Amino acid sequence: MVRSFWTDPTKRRWVGWAALASAFVIVNFHRVSTAVLADTLSRAFDTTGAELGLLHSAFFYIYAPMQLFAGILADRMGTRRVATVGSAVMGLGVVWFSFSGSYITGFLSRLLIGLGGGVIYIATLRYCANWYRADEFATVTGLTLSASAVGGLLAATPLAILVGAVGWRDGLLGIGLAGFVITAGVLVFVRDTPAAAGLSALEGTPEAAEQTLSEVLTGVRTIFRRRDTWIMGVMLFFATGMNFTVMGLWGIPYIVQAYDVSVQTASLYTLVGNAGLVVGPPILGWLSDRLNKRTSIILTAAGAYFLAYASIVVLGTPPLWYVGVVFFVVMFLLGGFTLSYTVIKERHTAERSGTATGTINGMGFLGAAVLPGVLGWVLDVFWTGETVSGSRVYTLFGYRVAFGVAAASGLVALVCASWLHWRAR
Repeated sequence: MVRSFWTDPTKRRWVGWAALASAFVIVNFHRVSTAVLADTLSRAFDTTGAELGLLHSAFFYIYAPMQLFAGILADRMGTRRVATVGSAVMGLGVVWFSFSGSYITGFLSRLLIGLGGGVIYIATLRYCANWYRADEFATVTGLTLSASAVGGLLAATPLAILVGAVGWRDGLLGIGLAGFVITAGVLVFVRDTPAAAGLSALEGTPEAAEQTLSEVLTGVRTIFRRRDTWIMGVMLFFATGMNFTVMGLWGIPYIVQAYDVSVQTASLYTLVGNAGLVVGPPILGWLSDRLNKRTSIILTAAGAYFLAYASIVVLGTPPLWYVGVVFFVVMFLLGGFTLSYTVIKERHTAERSGTATGTINGMGFLGAAVLPGVLGWVLDVFWTGETVSGSRVYTLFGYRVAFGVAAASGLVALVCASWLHWRAR
């Protein structure tokens, strides 16, 4: 039975996917872990709100541009080599961050984490393009994002409990070492294509010929010349970028200060938000493949996303359960926005799928690099000078303005989704 499992490509592919998805779990953990660690890091490195936003964003400063390079590398070198090296580099960055004694070393180690983690998702999409049929791609992409959301769940209440038990440095050191075990799993179990695993190709999967560097660069120019590339990129800049800003940094401090609860209690609400990411992408991806509809689902998600953030602005300080519902909804709807990866993949050749998806994904995470600092600056503007245990206490009005920025981001994403749907029709 083991042999038949190993020689059946429709079953074997899930082993490689599971290894890559595990690495992506670690990536997403580090993308949002600073929400739980915000007060701790603020005291450890003596930061302002803007500086804390920059420290969080350091991951995304390198992660965002790496998406394009990850696509090129995956198209040229294959998933296995790219993901193995990336996972190892990410592990080194985590270990360094756990030993960081100053703001600058913390900033640089976060850059290194982003450098390694920046290749995992696009390499995984390249793997999926080679091992799954075209009418399965949106579904398996949704499952990949769902798996990554486990990292967000672990970076909420479980991380808060771990930090309370062993401290943030020892906790992150252990997580970094666990990352090296996952790296070994990627090396052992992942193969770029069924042929590389000694298996026959799956019917319905596109054949991607090896490209020369010149052909890759030609593909990059073609992708960047298309207007829809920029529309989808801007949409993801504001939608993806804002979600990781709220869930990854400012969501927990907002709940702690607005509702006077502990970090562990507040982390439960970002955990609920990340639960939305667990179920949203696979459900919306499956629905998209089932109905063979892409842009209409993106447009519907964008409209609901804008209304969700806008409702907090209107209500000011709504009941805490309502905040949890909004966090769940906006992360669930991220599954609609990420159908953009399927849209752009279907508009380019199989050889360019990694580069195309990497390009718009990079634009999305550029938003995650820029927007945390923007919201931190907004909060600093309305700060009254109050501190508790060395950590800044921001005003509720400042947080309301910050959510106004989130709603405005949702509105821009809605405009982009409307254009994309109109052009598709």
